[in-house]
Amino acid sequence: MVLQKFDVIIIGAGVVGAAIARELSRYELKVALLEKNPDVSFGTTKANSGVIHAGYDPHPEKIMARLNVKGTALYPNLCEELDVPFKNTGSLVIAFPGEEKALDELLERGKKNGVPGLKIIGKDELLRLEPKINKNASRALYAPTAGIISPYELTIALVENAVMNGVELYLNTETTDIEVEKGKAKAVVTTKGRFYADYIINAAGLFADEISKMAGIDYFKITPRKGEYLLFDKKIKLVSRPCFPIPTEITKGILVNITVEGNPLIGPNAQDVELKDDIATTREGLQEVIKGARKLVPEIPMKYVIRNFAGLRAIPSTGDFIIEAYKEVKGFINVAGICSPGLSAAPAIALEVVEILKNEGLKLKEKRDFNPRRKKRIRFRELPDKEKERLIKEDPRYGHIICRCETVTEREVIDAIREGATTVDGIKFRTRAGMGRCQGGFCLPRIILLLARELGIEPVKITKYGGASVITPLRVKEILLQRKA
Repeated sequence: MVLQKFDVIIIGAGVVGAAIARELSRYELKVALLEKNPDVSFGTTKANSGVIHAGYDPHPEKIMARLNVKGTALYPNLCEELDVPFKNTGSLVIAFPGEEKALDELLERGKKNGVPGLKIIGKDELLRLEPKINKNASRALYAPTAGIISPYELTIALVENAVMNGVELYLNTETTDIEVEKGKAKAVVTTKGRFYADYIINAAGLFADEISKMAGIDYFKITPRKGEYLLFDKKIKLVSRPCFPIPTEITKGILVNITVEGNPLIGPNAQDVELKDDIATTREGLQEVIKGARKLVPEIPMKYVIRNFAGLRAIPSTGDFIIEAYKEVKGFINVAGICSPGLSAAPAIALEVVEILKNEGLKLKEKRDFNPRRKKRIRFRELPDKEKERLIKEDPRYGHIICRCETVTEREVIDAIREGATTVDGIKFRTRAGMGRCQGGFCLPRIILLLARELGIEPVKITKYGGASVITPLRVKEILLQRKA
């Protein structure tokens, strides 16, 4: 099947691909965003710390250092436009006796990178800011520009705004080859047919090396690095901002954090793995996370853990972001190896890619009717009582609570489905239904039934995140018949 011709095709709808799509939607271009999963943000984006880093950690000569600082500065305005919760909390790097020199080096590196407001604070100020920090800590590096965000909510918002401005989104569309003709990238071959384009952007995360190889660019390798986490009930409070140990060359370390929604979060550890779908947690890994977190905050009540999970980071063999075009394959642009601080840098990466496209010959004419604002979301749980009452009078479905832990209503779930959610995780990432204390124990059956009703399919066909992740593969009658047999 031959599909339409596009000016630009973006492979991968994680936070980086989504940011690029949204930036390109400002211009009079025909743009396609291809994603192999049934929803956006289902890859690396869905499982990380949610920290917008200040930019003191990357070495100054690296691309990631420049784009981290630039990207972080863009977040307050970007999130205001897209109605995405963002908290400018600042962050702390905690030093213990004997580690002070490393803290001084981070301060100097941050200054070279252009990070504003960095300062070293003493023990008294540190404990005033974070009373539960280990009393043996000697001082800390305070980075006021850092913050916290929901990575998947940001990605969903970026894509929604991009589509609103004309970008065409293709889900369940896996890239299987890149066609190159006479040194020019010509088409993306997918499970849904060929997509022709003048420019192809590879933002495929963990699989970017494989996509690049399809185009004939084969000089780097992506290694998946697994990080495990433990998430806690909002009932407790550990810290008010991301708190890091002294970083190493491999990792920023096991941090104690708070999500933008208010859940304490600890992790990640760092383990290179072979499989790009290995997101299993392990007893040993979680124990490592607990031990590392307790170095910073000794009193962590484990009885309030509500979930553990793991995510994968795309670690490039080059040691830096790979964002470039190529003379040998014109029209093909790699945006690969976007590991931490990739989330922080994403808005700046998008601007960088636009400049590369411009230098490669793409004509950019701004749209007069570009709308940078996403439609405001109704978050029922955050509204004052009078506003809740008004909404319930207008639509009784606002009075039907589907998720008790997070106070998510039937109307909010229905809106999420009509905006593109087709899986249980798609609902969770858009509404927070299933993210509370009971982790879906109350709301999961209700969400399955709403998805089935709105999508017009049988409940047994509803999946957690697509593919073979069917939640209820058999009806009760079928199970009983199997037992009798």
